[in-house]
Amino acid sequence: QVQLVESGGGLVQPGGSLRLSCRASGIILNDYAVGWFRQAPGKQRELVAIITNGGRADYADSVKGRFTISRDNAKNMAYLQMNSLRPEDTAAYYCNAKMGTGTFWGQGTQVTVSS
Repeated sequence: QVQLVESGGGLVQPGGSLRLSCRASGIILNDYAVGWFRQAPGKQRELVAIITNGGRADYADSVKGRFTISRDNAKNMAYLQMNSLRPEDTAAYYCNAKMGTGTFWGQGTQVTVSS
């Protein structure tokens, strides 16, 4: 059974930082491209960052220079380091693993940026 489990969300003040983690089981995460998506209330889910199995990373323009995606293949985990957080970053964040037509989602972790 494949599972992706996110953790690390929470409440943070503007300008603060959080590190999200995505733990995979049932798959070898290194075989997959891993993406972090987010969805705010009333909005569509959007791609925030993605890292290929070769380690190449891309980011949404809104988070470039503030967020960093990474992966630890030995631990079968992926991360999203989020710095300089803004209120508009508030959303549920989801981990996604994709290889070909196969795709898996985590259950999400809430990030709230508020003073």
